[in-house]
Amino acid sequence: MPTTTLNKPEMENTKPEIKGELTYEDKVLQKIVGLCLEDIKGLLSVDGGFFANVADKLVNTNDVTSGVDVEVGKKQVAVDLNIVAEYGIDIPKLYEQIKRKIVENVDDMTGLDVIEVNVTVTDIKTRAEHEHDSVSVQDKVGELGGKTKHAVGKGAQKTKAAVSTGVDKVTPDDEPARVH
Repeated sequence: MPTTTLNKPEMENTKPEIKGELTYEDKVLQKIVGLCLEDIKGLLSVDGGFFANVADKLVNTNDVTSGVDVEVGKKQVAVDLNIVAEYGIDIPKLYEQIKRKIVENVDDMTGLDVIEVNVTVTDIKTRAEHEHDSVSVQDKVGELGGKTKHAVGKGAQKTKAAVSTGVDKVTPDDEPARVH
């Protein structure tokens, strides 16, 4: 009787294919898009999310997805952005840079095809205006935090003083209380 031998590569090819599906939630694509746009010169913000490191203060870095809308399918993605552009830059060139960065990053990280990138320019500002607006927002928040800290500290001092005075008044006499 002839014997049949299977070499190892033939045996590996006979393994059943593992079934499953890889999907992405919208927030994942929003984050990829938001992060990849941070270094584009001339793009000051996307719908309120500031990208500039203004006066050594990182502004609004907690939510890079702000202003990034995506529609994610099984193989394709569409992106919508509202941006503030820097005054004096070539906006059509900026748009091309935005599209290229989004397409590259989404493809590299997910393999999904970006089929559409819609950008609406909602405002233009000089870098100085943008920095002033950005610093003002952060400074106001910092100032409010400082005022709150001061008020809480002052309130704590008043409370401590009141409790201390009240404790002095309630201190028992040397004689123990007697029950009749």
